Amino acid sequence: MGRAFEFRKARKMKRWSAMAKTFTRIGKDIVMAVKEGGPNPDTNSRLRAVIQNAKAANMPKDNVERAIKKASDKDTADYKEVLFEGYAPHGIAVVVETATDNNNRTVANVRAVFNKCNGTFGTSGSVIFMFDHTCNFRIPLNEELDLEELELELIDFEVEEIFNDEDGIVIYAPFEQFGNIQKYLEAHNLEILSSGFERIPTSTKKLSEADQADVEKLLERLEEDDDVQNVYHSMEL
Repeated sequence: MGRAFEFRKARKMKRWSAMAKTFTRIGKDIVMAVKEGGPNPDTNSRLRAVIQNAKAANMPKDNVERAIKKASDKDTADYKEVLFEGYAPHGIAVVVETATDNNNRTVANVRAVFNKCNGTFGTSGSVIFMFDHTCNFRIPLNEELDLEELELELIDFEVEEIFNDEDGIVIYAPFEQFGNIQKYLEAHNLEILSSGFERIPTSTKKLSEADQADVEKLLERLEEDDDVQNVYHSMEL
């Protein structure tokens, strides 16, 4: 298996561990999708993808519908996607994705975590080049679907990896190909169970258990912040 498979296996153990946090993240994704393309998932591909992810995370349908209705209200604050970069202790690169309605608050909070946990709050571009920005899709397992043939069909979309895991068939490709792959899967009646974006480190660094605990402390503090959507790092797990 390739780099995306190993990355996914390491992250999935903790990704959905905090259900309330997951629902908060999806709620923000819904707001941003509706503000960008309207409340109708049939004509808003981004909202359609978020609804699929909500279903995969077992978010109640009523919660999704309320979030869409709330997002449609012009008085509802919009969220902006803001990226932060820095180093955790022991030279571990960190990328923090946030969705915020108050950038000053978010900057202050993220900087404070880096400072308190002996990290370094970086400038834009300081570590982002160490990560590949990817998109991914998960479709149901299907004995009649030949993965090699599917990979050949998607070769024009620069698909990097296709593999089976216990949750389905997973497809990884460059970030820019998300819309093209989404259209292909929908046009060929291949159900999309979930989709998203990830930043995979181009190389990782192995640490001792003690040093790893130092990094985990910073990562956990970041993930506790309500404005933080995702945290990526270059520590080997």
